[in-house]
Amino acid sequence: MPEEFLSPSKILDKLELRSDMTAADFGSGSGGWVLPLAKKLEDGQVFAIDILEEPLSALKSKAQIQKISNIKTFVSDAEKRVPLADESCDLVLVTNLLFEINDKKAVFAEGKRVLKKDGKILVVDWKKDALLGPKEGRVSQEEIVKIVQEIGLKVEKKFDAGTYHYALILVK
Repeated sequence: MPEEFLSPSKILDKLELRSDMTAADFGSGSGGWVLPLAKKLEDGQVFAIDILEEPLSALKSKAQIQKISNIKTFVSDAEKRVPLADESCDLVLVTNLLFEINDKKAVFAEGKRVLKKDGKILVVDWKKDALLGPKEGRVSQEEIVKIVQEIGLKVEKKFDAGTYHYALILVK
């Protein structure tokens, strides 16, 4: 099988997205997922949330260059509380974030809090045995399933997200 790197666009295509949805990306960084998502949700809104200002500044510049105007950025910590209302999002992204955070359950609880009824959380992270990527802090699919079931989220779908990543779609 040829190596396949993570393609946010391809993975987002696996979700049933409507152009008017509201989404949040926890740990958005400089927008690797936010930009393709914002293009798909052209009549909606995407909240890019990151603990650091610098990547959000880079994201704002990229969005401006690409003439994307439906992104709002927040410097915030998804392990604590993000500045979004309860049940305000159709979709929450938790992509390439879990290896960097201590309180995974808190992040999923926060995702659940901001999700509308029937909303979804897309989790994409490094496979435990991937040859690339961070060496420390990786979390297996099984560990995630256990955590999210404890807080009342259901696993709708599991799939490979390229050679080095797995994906889960969770529903409230």
